[in-house]
Amino acid sequence: MKHASFSVFVSVWNQIQGYKTPRVHFQIAEWLEEAWVSGDRHLLLMAFRACGKSTLVALFVAWVLYRDPNMRILILSAESDLASKMVGNIRRILERHPLTQGLKPRVPTQWSGDRLTIERTRDSRDPSVLARGVTSNITGSRADLIICDDVEVPNTCDSADKRENLRLRLNETPFILVPNGTMLYVGTPHSYFSLYADKPREEIGEERVFLEGYTRLKIPVLTDEGESVWPERFSLDEIADQRLKAGPNKFQSQMMLEPINILDGHLDPTLLQFYHDDLVYSEAQTRPVLHIGTTQMVSASAWWDPAFGGKGGDNSVVAIVFSDAEGNKYIHSVSYLKIDEHSEEDEATQQCRAVVGLMQEFYVPSVALEINGLGKFLPSILRRELAKSHVNCAVLEMSSRRAKELRILEAFDAPMAARSLSIHRTVSKTPFLTEMQEWQPKKTNTYDDGLDAVAGALSLEPVRMKRVYSGGGMGWGTGGQTHKAKTVLE
Repeated sequence: MKHASFSVFVSVWNQIQGYKTPRVHFQIAEWLEEAWVSGDRHLLLMAFRACGKSTLVALFVAWVLYRDPNMRILILSAESDLASKMVGNIRRILERHPLTQGLKPRVPTQWSGDRLTIERTRDSRDPSVLARGVTSNITGSRADLIICDDVEVPNTCDSADKRENLRLRLNETPFILVPNGTMLYVGTPHSYFSLYADKPREEIGEERVFLEGYTRLKIPVLTDEGESVWPERFSLDEIADQRLKAGPNKFQSQMMLEPINILDGHLDPTLLQFYHDDLVYSEAQTRPVLHIGTTQMVSASAWWDPAFGGKGGDNSVVAIVFSDAEGNKYIHSVSYLKIDEHSEEDEATQQCRAVVGLMQEFYVPSVALEINGLGKFLPSILRRELAKSHVNCAVLEMSSRRAKELRILEAFDAPMAARSLSIHRTVSKTPFLTEMQEWQPKKTNTYDDGLDAVAGALSLEPVRMKRVYSGGGMGWGTGGQTHKAKTVLE
């Protein structure tokens, strides 16, 4: 039986092990074989936890080598140990499967550790199967098939920096893959911003999904009709118990394959309303009228949480929030201030001038400045720069004495629960929504500078709009004129 189908290959192996092959395994096997034979070279297999997908992938590798012993296969996992474990499973299958007898090499050193080389007709410096962690150096390797098996796990995706690094690493794989080679991703989502998401995350400025163009097979533990896809092993009662023990977020992520935050974050960005409208400011008889879209704003709040010291530390963030007559809040700008390291101006002056620019652009009548620590000397510099630019904006000196997590929770809880908190689309291109998605009280290894600044702005007593510039300072000062302040990404 030289060219047995993959389904037969799996069934024979399960019989040797004393198991029956469940229907869900046949479904996966048929999908993999059809894709392989038809030449579909970009594949994503998502199956619920404990589905046996890693065992099936090991069998798939053995089947590919059975069909063509000259294939070179690279296994990438989140950690080298996981990839080596996969190679161990492949080795065991090749040794014991009736259809792969004679592939074991005569040289023992080719049959151990994190690699194996079977008997083949073509000379190659690359082994038949090589195991590597996703952060390992794979430069110089070549592969006909790359399998990314569980590269997304909590340790590689529980922060924005880790997710970015993971994507950078995976973007190197095309340099390893030979022309017309195959990429196969296998896993379950561990983050709302998952590699496997089927829709771009506009909240972080994503325009297309990471695995764009990949053929997908998604097998959650429950069908659309609410039935178990593997009733012999996962009864409905067992699934219900698993949901209870794991919690709703983790169950939806790991068993139903929905990319959501499994960290049980306290702030849910899906409760926010998004808008694109710019500010429109006009004056009638020296009285200001400001709109976002067709809705008139009645007050504004701004909060600056300053920071210094360059890369790796806290961010210096300015948040601007408007309110309408119904009490709805509009997070219109969250600016993470940057400085020019080559400028002759000192960092404090550069930041203060940036804040002045924001107050002028968005017609803000006052800005609260947190003076804890490094902020103590900034009010005088900020007032000086405001005066130089003829911007009539008050500077409020604020000192925070309460725990940061309490300030954030109290500021966001009520308006988000009431769905009265809206956010401008440009803010979604900053780190703000990622901070919100991942924030957990008392957790110290996540960024929350944008959250803290917005919380400060939300907590302020709103300042009613007034004429914020002298008539000679701006061209829009004559009554009846309108000026549209286009929101741009800082």
